[in-house]
Amino acid sequence: MGHTQAKFWKCALQVNPASYISYRGQEQQLSETDYNQQMLEVCLQENIKVLGIANHGNIDGVDAIRDLMNKNDILVFPGFEIASSEKIHFVCLFSEEATSQKLERYLGHLDLLDPEEGVRPSRLSAEQLIAKVNDIGGFIYAAHCTSENGLLKKRFKHIWILLGLKAAQIPGSVEDLKTVEDGFYRKVIRNKEVAYKRELPIAIINAKDIETPETLKDLRASCLIKMTEPSFESFKLAFQDTESRVRLNSDVEEKYYSQIKSLKVTGGYLDGLDIKFSEHLNAVIGGRGTGKTTLLECIRYVLELEPIGINSQKQHKDIIKENLGKSKARVELTIRSSTMNGKKFTIARRYGESCSVKDENDDISSFTPADLMPEIELYGQNEIYEIAQNSVSQRKLLARFLEARPTDNEGKIKETLKLLSENRLKLESALKYIASTEDELSRLPKLEEQVNQSKSLGLEDKLKVIPFLETEKRLLKRTSEEEIDSLEQAFLAIQDVLPDTVFLSDKTLDNLPHSDVLKNIRTELDKLKVDTEDIVIQWKKAFNVSKTTINYSINELNIGIKEEEEKLEKTYKELPSSEGKSGREIGLESQHLLKEVERIKQKQALATTQKAVVDELELKRKKLLTELSEYQVARSSQFERSLKKLNKKLKGKLKLTVKPEADRTPIVEFLMKCNLDSVGEKRLDWIKYQDDFSTVKLAELIRSGTEALVGCGWEITHTVANALVKLSQSHILQLEEVGLPDVISIELNVAHEGEENFRILDKLSTGQQCTAILHLLLLQNVDPLIMDQPEDNLDNAFIADRIVAELRMAKISRQFIFATHNANIPVFGDAEWIGVFDSFEGQVSMPNESQGAIDVPKVRDKAASILEGGKTAFNQRKVKYGY
Repeated sequence: MGHTQAKFWKCALQVNPASYISYRGQEQQLSETDYNQQMLEVCLQENIKVLGIANHGNIDGVDAIRDLMNKNDILVFPGFEIASSEKIHFVCLFSEEATSQKLERYLGHLDLLDPEEGVRPSRLSAEQLIAKVNDIGGFIYAAHCTSENGLLKKRFKHIWILLGLKAAQIPGSVEDLKTVEDGFYRKVIRNKEVAYKRELPIAIINAKDIETPETLKDLRASCLIKMTEPSFESFKLAFQDTESRVRLNSDVEEKYYSQIKSLKVTGGYLDGLDIKFSEHLNAVIGGRGTGKTTLLECIRYVLELEPIGINSQKQHKDIIKENLGKSKARVELTIRSSTMNGKKFTIARRYGESCSVKDENDDISSFTPADLMPEIELYGQNEIYEIAQNSVSQRKLLARFLEARPTDNEGKIKETLKLLSENRLKLESALKYIASTEDELSRLPKLEEQVNQSKSLGLEDKLKVIPFLETEKRLLKRTSEEEIDSLEQAFLAIQDVLPDTVFLSDKTLDNLPHSDVLKNIRTELDKLKVDTEDIVIQWKKAFNVSKTTINYSINELNIGIKEEEEKLEKTYKELPSSEGKSGREIGLESQHLLKEVERIKQKQALATTQKAVVDELELKRKKLLTELSEYQVARSSQFERSLKKLNKKLKGKLKLTVKPEADRTPIVEFLMKCNLDSVGEKRLDWIKYQDDFSTVKLAELIRSGTEALVGCGWEITHTVANALVKLSQSHILQLEEVGLPDVISIELNVAHEGEENFRILDKLSTGQQCTAILHLLLLQNVDPLIMDQPEDNLDNAFIADRIVAELRMAKISRQFIFATHNANIPVFGDAEWIGVFDSFEGQVSMPNESQGAIDVPKVRDKAASILEGGKTAFNQRKVKYGY
């Protein structure tokens, strides 16, 4: 069949032949051929791929069932049900290749007596029986162990704990046993009963005596066993890792998450590579330089993901250029998107080009990879370490676990900061206008005194008209430039927004369920447009008439003003000369003074208005600052609530706490840009250590002066205080807008066992820091996590004790793709897909036989060679460690 990844196969492990029903005292209505055929049809319907034949004490009918099933790709493990000398029932199964003759010998080897109670008992005790079945290469499990003649029912704890007994059959789910025998069975099965506690928990399976083919439809008649390719050896191997590889049908929960289903490369170093990934844990292994990193960087390239850090970005570009660039290679991914309700897409990218996305119908899609897998995470070598050093990256990593989306409070904070910035610009503009006006108002007394001097020249009466003329000019300007022009612009705007019903064309409305209603709307919109155009035409006529009349009056007024100014000009010429100035010059100078006085007086009124504007803007700013504070508190509270829930999930591993606005880097950077006199960064260290620090409070203290700063309790020196009070008004306003991010404190439990010992992130070794971050990366996410050699910066003991355990749980509901040299991840993590890279003459090689789980012989041998140094090295370590 050529399967390249492990998956759960449905197995019915207590199937009986047609003759079995007679043992129940009933008459078989079907011939053996019909019985077997019906059983085949049910297996095909129910997707049952493995049958275990377990007739009571004999092997009748095995060959007929096996021949029919094998022709239809259903594997059969022949065997029988047998009772020990204690009358405990067991089912014994053997290799698919075991002949009937060999099965007969096995029965004889197990010292059977005459039939009793329907099952041939053996002279052997249960302990001897289990040992002998294992010795001859079979598989034995305790049948219906909670029923009569069942192992648990008889309370044989010394048999239960035997390592040779790998599995026990129960009639339904484990939870069904919660109230049976006061929960005794359930406690034993969950390995919680001290007297029955096993070193390796026993596998719990469902199997049912199949007396009719229809019984196979009962979910309690089968169980799920994980194998790459169904075989007896893979079947037995599954029971060495029961937690990962054995499931009841009732245990299966539907999980919805994204996955990279396959990858193909055409051209370049990876040419011909064709991988079908598992939806769970995938591990790429191989010697150094065989292409593991290249594979992951190709995935990054297709998905247009940016590496963290300058070094990682350079490495990514170099790898892609070297391995894809020379031959303009193409990489193609097939993905399943959780965001798009499980739909499949193909994402492809050729070197030097942008990626293309196609949907399930092979049509070009407008979606980007980021739309399809918005939270996918891909980390190259050392990128986890970079996250461990960067609080911003840590906050971003934790953001997806917030109770509400980050946009709720972060969005409000950003919007408020934007409004504060706009408020500042308006405030600065108003204050600047007031300041410039005040400068001009300071000139007014001198100008008025100069005007008074003109009275001695007899010009007072003649100059009285000038302020009025200036007022008329100002009113004329407003009439033409503001009132008439604004009205005309409004008229043009109406024309621009008249309804256009092209979007409601017949073609668009055809086949719509309510097209008649939409056509009525179109008719009314068209009518509204015509009516509006008629009104606008009439209005335009009236406007033009009025505009003509107004323009005539404006011209008339301009002529009148000009005549008055000409009269003044004549008057000036009649004035006597004085101090070397002609009468005309004296008159014009006085006229200019009056105009300037009038101009400044008008600005005085506007300055009063601007002061009211400033008061309003300052009030608005106080309100915005209060709202900003509220949103910041809400953000911190949101983090705190979310972190409490996260801490429950991370119990015994990590502790997460939020420190509101504890990242003071932004304010220090801002003040350094202000070029404070005699103040370097070291002199601003006090900012980092103040629990009650806030940018708004600092701005208030600066406005209050040096003494307020020195006496506030923040250990501010006079040198720093003097420099701060010299900040401009603009800088002080900007200071209020500097956002201080929350800091998430991360503590790792560094104790491998015993009492917990939590230490804060920056006090940990590099390996421990990366372990802490990996704990966070393994938390729930519907998009894949892809990592290149995560073990490089991790403590090996932590990988074995914690990370692998988390992987085994997390992989049920998330896809992982790791490139690794560490055996713990693919072997103890029980990777469903292991791909072994080889390199030959500058070209990568990964044939199908080098892909699969650890139950594939070639994959297992390669894994032992690459990850453990070979079988000999593995066995030497085993001997030296004394295991």
